[in-house]
Amino acid sequence: MRYTLLADGSSDAVLRYILNWLIERHTTACFEPQWADLRKLPKVPKTLTERIRVAVSLYPCDLLFVHRDAERESCEKRIAEIQQAVSDATSKPVVCVIPVRMQEAWLIFDEIAIRRAAGCPNGKMPLDLPDLSRIENEPDPKTLLHTLLRVASGYHGRRAKQFQPNVHTHRLGELITDFGPLRRLPAFQALESDLVHALRKIGCPALT
Repeated sequence: MRYTLLADGSSDAVLRYILNWLIERHTTACFEPQWADLRKLPKVPKTLTERIRVAVSLYPCDLLFVHRDAERESCEKRIAEIQQAVSDATSKPVVCVIPVRMQEAWLIFDEIAIRRAAGCPNGKMPLDLPDLSRIENEPDPKTLLHTLLRVASGYHGRRAKQFQPNVHTHRLGELITDFGPLRRLPAFQALESDLVHALRKIGCPALT
């Protein structure tokens, strides 16, 4: 089977690691992940409805994940936006992926993985990660994660200026092996519940 992730931006493709982990917790079905990269199309679709329609056409799938960061809006409003766009664009089963603020909030919990992703696994620089229970209240989790990666790298001077946090953020998604701690977060709970419902809808065998 195949799933397609339609995300807000290119850096959000890291969400695939989280989705893969969740799918493996709930079904024995094997999914091939696809990221709907619409940036290089001759005419980039503007509205969410158009983006969904094009994504399903270019990246045929059994299940579609639509990501929107909540940012300053409520999760409920983002869900309503996605559901409206979906109803106008496709009949495919759709799962809403809506981190509070932005997806980087779901990567700021594994200190060991952050140090490894930054290229300094044995570093001793204090990182001072926020408590996971309060991570959804962080006003700018993207900047926070990039700062943590820079600090964890131990780089100074020219090397610090050359450090590319987006690249290391993607590596961080690869390195985290257990996203279970995120189950404490309401937004993540909503994603998992939505996914379980969608897997049942398309007849995926559940884990016993």
